[in-house]
Amino acid sequence: MSDLRTLTLRAFSRTPIRAAARRAVTGRAVTGPAEPAEQPLREPATPKPNGHSVVDSAIYCDGRRVASPESLAETYRVLHKAPRSLAWIGLYRPDRRELASLAQEFDLHELAIEDAIQAHQRPKLERYGDTLFVVLKAARYRDATEEVEFGEVHVFVGPDFVVTVRHAEAPNLAAVRRRVERDPELLERGTEAVLYAIMDKVVDGYAPVVAGLENDIDEIETEVFRGDPKVSRRIYELSREVIEFQRATRPLVGMLESLRGGFEKYGVDEELQRSLRDVADHVTEVVEKVDGFRELLRDILTVNATLVAQQQNEEMKSLTIASSEQNEEVKRISAWAAILFAPTLIGTVYGMNFDHMPELHWQYGYPFAIGLMALVCGGLHQIFKRRGWL
Repeated sequence: MSDLRTLTLRAFSRTPIRAAARRAVTGRAVTGPAEPAEQPLREPATPKPNGHSVVDSAIYCDGRRVASPESLAETYRVLHKAPRSLAWIGLYRPDRRELASLAQEFDLHELAIEDAIQAHQRPKLERYGDTLFVVLKAARYRDATEEVEFGEVHVFVGPDFVVTVRHAEAPNLAAVRRRVERDPELLERGTEAVLYAIMDKVVDGYAPVVAGLENDIDEIETEVFRGDPKVSRRIYELSREVIEFQRATRPLVGMLESLRGGFEKYGVDEELQRSLRDVADHVTEVVEKVDGFRELLRDILTVNATLVAQQQNEEMKSLTIASSEQNEEVKRISAWAAILFAPTLIGTVYGMNFDHMPELHWQYGYPFAIGLMALVCGGLHQIFKRRGWL
């Protein structure tokens, strides 16, 4: 890592950085008038019509664009003719053949090339000889779908070249290119200035994502206490986005700390140190907020589970009360059914058409049957009442 710092910091320590250079690297003005309105993008989101993935290629000399080659081969030729120039090649989803050409021309390591082809890498910073390989995860918030969209950019930084490989629409490197081109003094400092400008652009893009996630969490809190049955799924989906956002931002803390660690040792300009600390502070702020989002969502999920359990308990209680009331009604119906069954049974017995039957021609047979019915019904009524069925 010390060699990496030496490579990165020596390019920055050649001349003092000015306020205008800091604006170009960080995108934050120190003093002076506001920057002019941005011009149309030079780096489109899709490849050129020639079928190649090169979306913008430029040769810079003394901090100014002197050529815009249309192909990789032409870029190589122009770069060889101008030893003190700098090439910045922007690629969008290149194929293996194009990356192999770049690897042969700039002596890029095969492991870095493999990572750039496959994409889906964790943010990292590695050194292969004189070349830095940086992986950054960009993010942007989609208001229409309330989702976070992640992009990935791979940056190869050598002594006289910068190669950026994008696998998504974000980040908008055209804006970074315009920013550094407006400040020739910054580009004169070397390829590492472009790397810092790209890193700052990615970090600045995290702010709208943080605001969008914070708004989503506020909405979820309202839905939880309102008893929305679909809120559990939304909490889970948002938690997944926060975790992925956390994976994109947390490694940047170590990456920037590694780059900043050697500034005092190599006597880097104080203004540049403040600029890098500003970027690092923004990263730390984002990481802390994302960590807070994850804990908050965990607490919200716990509260939602508690509220759901309480609601289920209330429903079970209501069902128990309803069941108890139904049992009481069944008891009453059963009691009256038994009471009414007794006289029916007696009446049925005495209603049989037999000639030889006890008490059939008895003078007191009818009063006896009526009295027996009343006695049985009265006895059953008292029994059921004492048991609380009536």
